[in-house]
Amino acid sequence: MYDAIILAGGENSEHLNRYTSQPYEAMIDIAGKPMVELVAGALAASSQVSRIFIAGPVQELAKCALPEKAVIVAGGQTIIETISLGMKALGHENPTLVVTVDIPLITPAAVEDFLSQCAGVNAELYYPIVTRSDHERRFPGNKRTYVRLKEGTFTGGNIFLVNPKIVAQCMKVAERIIANRKNPFKLCCLLGWTFVVQFILGTLKLRQVEKRVSDILGIKGAVIQSQYAELGIDVDKPSDLELVRRCLKQKSLKERG
Repeated sequence: MYDAIILAGGENSEHLNRYTSQPYEAMIDIAGKPMVELVAGALAASSQVSRIFIAGPVQELAKCALPEKAVIVAGGQTIIETISLGMKALGHENPTLVVTVDIPLITPAAVEDFLSQCAGVNAELYYPIVTRSDHERRFPGNKRTYVRLKEGTFTGGNIFLVNPKIVAQCMKVAERIIANRKNPFKLCCLLGWTFVVQFILGTLKLRQVEKRVSDILGIKGAVIQSQYAELGIDVDKPSDLELVRRCLKQKSLKERG
């Protein structure tokens, strides 16, 4: 089993301020619950997840109905700092699941599929991707950031499996990668101009990216292809908020009827 860390310290974005008065993403109302409750509930329902560390605004999180296995810890000023604080709270250096708080459609099945695939690969950092076709089949019309590679067109997920030992050495570079994660061109620039040319031509291979990122970070990284589009639905704009609210409302009505 794996411990998990939910990154719940992010402030509400300017794009969503007009739609919710909550100052933190974790507290945005989704189907009558703070978003963090939905993410924590999905992790708690997974047979592969042990403790759940929720790193963010302590006072606000303490008001939430969280699973018994949840532990609240103070978050940092940045994503990387929050990850570091969560890792320190673990008390071990075993592979740990890291999840952003803004993916309320995540399911136990999606978590277990990701972890099962990770178990078959030897790496220190695992990151999921979803094909455009799988995403659009599950959420038609939803706009995502896609990267066109030789093997196909993909969008990234918002869940990671990481060895805590590598966090300190990767902090600076990882922060730049995370900051540009929704800008494929800037990401390629970080990787090198050869990648920019190949990216533009559509000849860049998935394993080339995997190896280059591993080399830059000084670690062994692995890309995991998931069929679960829920991993890529992060609430960072009004259309995303409307989508997840609609999906969960439909799910609730289906369960009642």
